[in-house]
Amino acid sequence: MLAAWERAAGSCAGSRAAEPAPPALPSSPTAADPRPRGWRGGARRSAGGAAGRRGLAAAAAKGGWRRAAMGTAAVHLLLLLGLLHAGPGGEGRKGWRRRGPAVRERGEAAAAAAESFPLDFTAVEGNMDSFMAQVKSLAQSLYPCSAQALPHDLRLHLLHNASVTCNDGSPAGYYLKESKGSRRWLLFLEGGWYCFNRENCDTRYDTMRRLMSSREWPATRVGTGILSSQPEENPHWWNANMVFIPYCSSDVWSGASSKSEKNEYAFMGALIIQEVIKELVGKGLSTAKVLLLAGSSAGGTGVLLNVDRVAEQLEEMGYQGIQVRGLADSGWFLDNKQYRRTDCIDTITCAPTEAIRRGIRYWNGIVPERCKLQFKEGEEWNCFFGYKIYPTLRCPVFVVQWLFDEAQLTVDNVHLTGQPVQEGQWLYIQNLGRELRNTLKDVTASFAPACLSHEIITRNHWTDIQVKGTSLPRALHCWDRSLHESNKNGKAPLKGCPIHLIDSCPWPHCNPSCPTIRDQFTGQEMNVIQFLMHMGFDVQKMAQQQGLEPSKLLGMLSSGN
Repeated sequence: MLAAWERAAGSCAGSRAAEPAPPALPSSPTAADPRPRGWRGGARRSAGGAAGRRGLAAAAAKGGWRRAAMGTAAVHLLLLLGLLHAGPGGEGRKGWRRRGPAVRERGEAAAAAAESFPLDFTAVEGNMDSFMAQVKSLAQSLYPCSAQALPHDLRLHLLHNASVTCNDGSPAGYYLKESKGSRRWLLFLEGGWYCFNRENCDTRYDTMRRLMSSREWPATRVGTGILSSQPEENPHWWNANMVFIPYCSSDVWSGASSKSEKNEYAFMGALIIQEVIKELVGKGLSTAKVLLLAGSSAGGTGVLLNVDRVAEQLEEMGYQGIQVRGLADSGWFLDNKQYRRTDCIDTITCAPTEAIRRGIRYWNGIVPERCKLQFKEGEEWNCFFGYKIYPTLRCPVFVVQWLFDEAQLTVDNVHLTGQPVQEGQWLYIQNLGRELRNTLKDVTASFAPACLSHEIITRNHWTDIQVKGTSLPRALHCWDRSLHESNKNGKAPLKGCPIHLIDSCPWPHCNPSCPTIRDQFTGQEMNVIQFLMHMGFDVQKMAQQQGLEPSKLLGMLSSGN
């Protein structure tokens, strides 16, 4: 514990100085939101949330700890932990003892995994906010560190190989925040739709240039959600080496064609990932124990397309000991029939199957060989759909998917613009939830809330969403533990630690932990009943179909049952 404290303090002085600053780049103006219009999930954070707190990693700042203060720090920290251990009236001591076996189990798992930062917060997760606030206060009283100077930002690195580029020929790159000593790496693939012909790529370049060029990328980014360095916001991955790979290839991370006289744009998504891996090996990835390839939306689909390729690349480079895993968020799309069929004019109106058919030819897209062999030549587009590629994957993948995904509804031509939906739309939406649920039934590790939203793992409210009483960070932690245990001795999934979590309620936002829905025109929050009424939900008719009294149905909706 004290060794971990010293390392956290020591990083205050050395981490920024050790890393050369990248060339200054002009700040990027706020880009147009590439997500579909419609309902937006708002963060439901309590007042004075994560933005006002700092974790143990933030306890140290410029200058390092004076040795004279270390003895005092040790005494204070031991006293603090003693107080937490005892608790008022002895209740804390009893609670700690009740948790003892679970804590020891986690500690043993962490030791077996040879994680270099042994501090385990699970022992105090019941009063984590108080614990973190007191640790921060103690650290700042011992040495007046500046929170603004801490290395929480991910810093931009443009690829050394200038031949691997964004759409417009500018160099691709990645943002990195190293965590010295940690053997866990998290690589995140950004999302943001795609384009599949010259016309809609030109439009994309005019309206969303940051998704096609690196010329205006900022020099740093702040990690949020699973990329956050704050234990309160990111309980189990906060101390990992974080890598954010911006999406600038518009090809769902599948392309392998360079810009030329014939091709106005380069599409090199798959090659960008490979090149980033090569560079990270020289920055510490070579000693990694676990590499988690994560992504949202098009980045989530990119995880499914690339996770096995990353594992194969590392094996070919001689790093067979690195465990490669995938985390696909909001990238599990269906190749279903649209609610209303439209001509394939642009990205939004084009049916998913037709858009990918055209795109894979335009991008010179590549798919995993094991999936490709399942289909006839020319039908490789099937591998872009999660339920078709998942059975062919070798690496373990955790799938996070809203049952009523906004992007899926958009490409299916169900546009929720604040007007009550027609009965046909309402039935289509419910059927979409059923179809998605069915495609996930054989996915070993999944988290599928019955919410109307899109993307989650990099949202700062990602810890709030629950399925069957389990939060997403908790489910991911259980998945980590289950993989470790299965590798160790072939055990079945751990009891009381679920990893297959799919909502069973049939309507959008019937889960009470869903992100807040706001009326698109008034901006006011709506509860689930107001939302369903606003969409044209007929309580009398639905209650009759379910064999319930209307009042009982409303009560069930209010409680999320």
